[in-house]
Amino acid sequence: MDVTPQTISSESRGFYKLSRLQRIGFGSGDLAQNLIYQTVAQYLLIFYTNVYGLPAATAAIMFLIVRLVDVLWDPLVGAFVDKRNPKRGKYRSYLVLGGVPLTGFAILCFWNGFSGSLLYAYITYVGLSMCYTLINVPYGALNASLTRDTDEITRLTAVRMFLANLGGLAVAYGIPVCVKMLSPDGKINSSASAGAWFVTMTVYAVAGLALLLFCYSQTRERVVMAETETAQVKVSDLWMEFRHNRPLRILAFFFITAFAMMAIGNSAGSYYMIYNVQASGMLPYFAALGSIPAFIFMPMVPAIKRAIGKKQMFYVFLSVGILGMAILYAVSVIPALKTQVWLVLAAQFVKSTGIVVATGYMWALVPEVISYGEYSTGKRIAGIVNALTGIFFKAGMALGGVVPGFVLAFVGFDETNAVTQSSLAQQGILWLVAVLPALLLVLAMFIISKYELTDDVIDRINLEIEERHLR
Repeated sequence: MDVTPQTISSESRGFYKLSRLQRIGFGSGDLAQNLIYQTVAQYLLIFYTNVYGLPAATAAIMFLIVRLVDVLWDPLVGAFVDKRNPKRGKYRSYLVLGGVPLTGFAILCFWNGFSGSLLYAYITYVGLSMCYTLINVPYGALNASLTRDTDEITRLTAVRMFLANLGGLAVAYGIPVCVKMLSPDGKINSSASAGAWFVTMTVYAVAGLALLLFCYSQTRERVVMAETETAQVKVSDLWMEFRHNRPLRILAFFFITAFAMMAIGNSAGSYYMIYNVQASGMLPYFAALGSIPAFIFMPMVPAIKRAIGKKQMFYVFLSVGILGMAILYAVSVIPALKTQVWLVLAAQFVKSTGIVVATGYMWALVPEVISYGEYSTGKRIAGIVNALTGIFFKAGMALGGVVPGFVLAFVGFDETNAVTQSSLAQQGILWLVAVLPALLLVLAMFIISKYELTDDVIDRINLEIEERHLR
């Protein structure tokens, strides 16, 4: 029998079209997670150093250790999720089960009740990270369980990244505004702002929980392994999948590079605006511009991909990101430009345009490598694959957490000074904002050049898989 997308869509369970509400419902899960993840990525380091009272190097070591815990925890979660079939949904049930403890740990991470206690910081940050994995791994697998249709996945990813960046905007602009408004001294980087941080994080975390519940209510899993197959899943499948799935390896290394770049740049952004640009009042606008391009360009992604292809789309937008970083660097080193804050904001918009599209669309490749693995081995172990990508994006986050802390310690950053820093410290901050992220984007461009799953190839793979089901 000839198998086409038309016959597949009517005769098999794989190629589904999703309603607008279903896409929004799924995307709200990423919005929810970003209310916490982006707050941690952008502001936890400055909270620890300037509010909670930890030395920068100590915080950097803690970030590394937490990520090492994730390396052990993520594969356990991936195998656990793939092996079990809860009544409330194989993947979506964890949005509820993990959402409540994640909310609690997120609030406690920004509580200053044990100011300066390293043990408390470890307990709360490790707890937050483990609960985040308990949601993020199944959520990533949920993406691949909704449909096999590559065009539908592109639309789903565009909506998801639009909403994820809405969460990023709410954090980037809203967090500093709320903390300043609630802080007695009107600052975000002083010990007096501790209560303001706690109240703000409480509001954001509870809103995130409500969105996770909405995501749970609007999603339906239809492309999953049969229960007889799930019993055979084990943790060692993770390493077997990594060895035999070349597209997955390429995507994994792209993840670690992309997330390292984002984590370094995001964590340094607050320092850059406060100490280099000397415009702390413009920090909310600078941070917001990290997300605003998503609302302009993510809806265009399906059309852009059809016009130039996904690999070329990566090349174009990664190059745009590098251009924005080059402008940020030039503004900071050319005396005549140093007072032009509008140029800093323009450079941030250009940089963010490239990063938002490139790092947003990379999530659409995860279902592709899952299908490639199913085609090669007969196992659709979405949880395991998402645990692997989770390990690598958290490894990137680890670099993003460790590198800024150590660089700040190396250049003599003064945690007690809320106004000025030495020229060497300012140079270190500039490297974190522009130079190191630009180098990582060049590396990311090289890595993605090795990705071989074109749309034609992945469509052919999905059709072959569904043809097997029809036999």
